[in-house]
Amino acid sequence: MEKVRYSRLEALPGIGAEGVAKLRGGKVMVVGCGALGSLCAMYLAASGTGTVGIADFDTIDISNLQRQLFFDENSTGESKCRTLAERMRAINSEVTVREYPAMINETAASEIFPEYDFVIDGSDNPATKKMTANVCERLGIPYCIGGVREFGGQVMSWAPGHMGYAELFGDIPTCSGLTPCSIGGVLGPAAGVTASTQASEAIKHLTGHGKMLYDRLFTFDLSEAEAKVFRF
Repeated sequence: MEKVRYSRLEALPGIGAEGVAKLRGGKVMVVGCGALGSLCAMYLAASGTGTVGIADFDTIDISNLQRQLFFDENSTGESKCRTLAERMRAINSEVTVREYPAMINETAASEIFPEYDFVIDGSDNPATKKMTANVCERLGIPYCIGGVREFGGQVMSWAPGHMGYAELFGDIPTCSGLTPCSIGGVLGPAAGVTASTQASEAIKHLTGHGKMLYDRLFTFDLSEAEAKVFRF
């Protein structure tokens, strides 16, 4: 069954059986279970990532369903974290899912993040992204941060020795160019592109195959069908 489940992944050049085994032994923490975090977590579970932690204090609202595809009308009012965990286990019972149904502050992050090989920030506010970056950089844990706004998104990754979030966007706790201070509108597929890029960064990190978005910022605008990578 395992051979069949991961056959398309194992067939990829540079991944193979060794890469699949590395994924099976990997641990990724996902902060946020909204449009970005939920898709990241589902891709990681489907890909066989050994342990995936998910954190979110929020509940499901009808307005989420336009872009958060793993929830439905019957789950409104339910915990995003617990509902997403059920979906992850349903798609891959071999994956260990750890639930953190609470807001992750710096104290909690400092205790939780060291248990993981890689951290994905899929939160919807700059303050949480800054907190994730600060804790990861202090502890030397590689991370990926993504943001989405209107028709586009941005993604960057970090590891020791590379440019971090504050260096790139400035040490501003409440607003940055990575994500809006208040979301006025989001195209669902834009969230999907951003989250898929973040999930691929985690998979590249765990398997050791591919070029990470270190010292680079990936941006795209679906309204113009344009994508760019800025190098720093």
